[in-house]
Amino acid sequence: MNLPNKITMTRIVISILILIILLFPWYQVGFNFPEFVIKGRIIVDLKYIICGVLFVIASLSDFFDGYYARKYKLVTDFGKVMDAIADKILVNGLLIILACNGFISVIVPVIVITRDTFTDALKAASSKKGKVIGASFAGKTKTMVMMIGITLVMFYNLPFELISSSIRIDEAVVLVATLLSVISGIQYYLNCKDYLFTEK
Repeated sequence: MNLPNKITMTRIVISILILIILLFPWYQVGFNFPEFVIKGRIIVDLKYIICGVLFVIASLSDFFDGYYARKYKLVTDFGKVMDAIADKILVNGLLIILACNGFISVIVPVIVITRDTFTDALKAASSKKGKVIGASFAGKTKTMVMMIGITLVMFYNLPFELISSSIRIDEAVVLVATLLSVISGIQYYLNCKDYLFTEK
């Protein structure tokens, strides 16, 4: 297993660890993560801060595994598949949890997961026709913006929350990423529709 694939597998492990930390019923084993109050009004749960740090590490690993794979020509089919799986576990899993816990709107994971399912189906269909459609600029930008948005949400919109509770930069960034998700899905369809409706 080459270095990029090792980084990808590490990201999967970190992603699963994040989900376990957030979903495990810690109170049932007599443990609660401490909470801190900032400026008398911002209640910060250490559990989300820890997972936020892990999320940043996992997000950076997403950049580095792709960088090393391209630079040293270590791109493999295994790496492509596992990289996609790692991204789905990391981003989509967190979006569902954050929505269920009231941090973001439920519509966000619904739109993002629907878009991902749609594009995955398009990829499968177009690949059968011998056509591989690469990620669009909007798609790459969406991933970066979404990771930034999730990071801000995990860190309770800090430092912007210190300025004003009405400045919801985290929500705005997540919504922009969701919009980019829709745009990139439409672009993906337009790029491969000619191959979908032709017989071969």
